[in-house]
Amino acid sequence: MPFPTSDKIWMDGELVDWDRATVHVLTPTLHYGYGVFEGIRAYPTDAGPAVFHLRAHLERLLQSAKIYPPLDTIPYTVDELCEVVCDLIRVNGHEGGCYIRPTIILGYGEIGLNPLPSKPQTIVATWEWGAYLGEDSAVNGVRVGISSYRRIGKNTIPPAGKANGQYLNSSLAKVEALRAGYDEAIMLSEDGYVAEGTGENLFVVRDGAVLTPPLADGPLGGITRASVMTIARDLDIDVHETSLVRTDLYLADEVFLTGTAAELTPVREVDGRVVGPRGPVTERIQSAFLDAIHGRNDRYADWLTVVD
Repeated sequence: MPFPTSDKIWMDGELVDWDRATVHVLTPTLHYGYGVFEGIRAYPTDAGPAVFHLRAHLERLLQSAKIYPPLDTIPYTVDELCEVVCDLIRVNGHEGGCYIRPTIILGYGEIGLNPLPSKPQTIVATWEWGAYLGEDSAVNGVRVGISSYRRIGKNTIPPAGKANGQYLNSSLAKVEALRAGYDEAIMLSEDGYVAEGTGENLFVVRDGAVLTPPLADGPLGGITRASVMTIARDLDIDVHETSLVRTDLYLADEVFLTGTAAELTPVREVDGRVVGPRGPVTERIQSAFLDAIHGRNDRYADWLTVVD
């Protein structure tokens, strides 16, 4: 299946043809992974395509850039980047929604581990992208395995940011899982606690309550994660951040993953242990989440930025 494309990519103020959106082969980002990015989705609503938590994602992009100078010297504000995203969705004609990838990289400046002589470049791309973990995963769930690769430590590469290079850690775990016949991997922290999937936060349902690893155990502070926690509490479901070990997944009543790409995906099996089909708590939260992202619940209207 060919990778999807769009018409234009925005690069530092210019709309560039998709096939001509190139960077120098000696950019430090290519050689050392020195860059930051975000993943965002826009969904079809009755008012037109609407971007889910656009501002929050772009704020986190700039927070990630602050961790990695000189990426934080880009001349764009959150408001300006919001306009860029909306304009690009219009230009590329994504009436049915799309995936959005803003990224800040380093231009060619000096080949070496000192990034400071290089100037940052800001790029935004959009394309149409379906279900990340499979078209039937939202109902039938996915099979996951506990990875032998540990989630990066807090003092190794800051897990609070979304840096390009840190996702080598996730890619190794993903490949290991796929080769073992699983759909996704679950990564443990250095201390052996459950952290997250390769690109998703993780939730466990036990005795009607929803549990998720605290940020101290290494997961990214996901925007979808926070939204799902809000939805669950609005449904009068108890939500707790608590450390989990792998047996908590084996013995869970339900398990599900959340993230921009994965959205809300149930887990039906962990390390060959059957958790079960999508459970009632997961289904309630998932249904409310879908209503929120498609603009069907005014309670969460401020989560969406409608592209006129």
